[in-house]
Amino acid sequence: MKSPLKICGLTTPEDARFCAEAGAAALGAVFYPPSPRNVSPERAAEVFADVPPDVARVGVFVDATAADILRAARIAGLGVAQLHGAEPPALAAELLAAGLRVLKVLRGGDLAAEAARYPAGTRFLVECGRGALPGGNGAAWDWGAARALAPRPFALAGGLSPGNLAVAASASGAVFFDLSSAVESSPGRKDRDKVLAAVAAAHAAGGIPGFFG
Repeated sequence: MKSPLKICGLTTPEDARFCAEAGAAALGAVFYPPSPRNVSPERAAEVFADVPPDVARVGVFVDATAADILRAARIAGLGVAQLHGAEPPALAAELLAAGLRVLKVLRGGDLAAEAARYPAGTRFLVECGRGALPGGNGAAWDWGAARALAPRPFALAGGLSPGNLAVAASASGAVFFDLSSAVESSPGRKDRDKVLAAVAAAHAAGGIPGFFG
């Protein structure tokens, strides 16, 4: 049974296969050159080559153009575009119209009002957004602040680990969880024991494995 969990920052086919077999409902590849986990669309296609079709393939983009996102999606076989920058609602609408699912990252402020700006069908991920690079950067934060987005279903990131995921889920009301650095042995390489622990923790916390539809 799938766990309501995305393992992000994958860089090798071996890790992707293991995470899928372990029960992660979604896997992510990063298309952002400053990131130590950055891969090309061609490499992402190799990483995802043996991933079963019932596992969502997510591409993480930061202020990329629609043309670049759609090109990467075609090459890598992505089903979901995660928008991690200051992307406007019009970009989300264009991607949705092209057949991609969209996960928009929100950070602080009036979460409900910000989410309302985006077109129907957009999914949301709430994180703290501290650090030099876009993303959770492994930093814990006040997960309860994310509850302002409820009852809309949303995903949570930022400082999550197998050990604190239950607390974060209870505080935030999130139905899906996104981990990267907390399940790594080094940037882009996943630790199998940590992955298994995260899958079990997310499953125990409850949520919606089919968050992306």
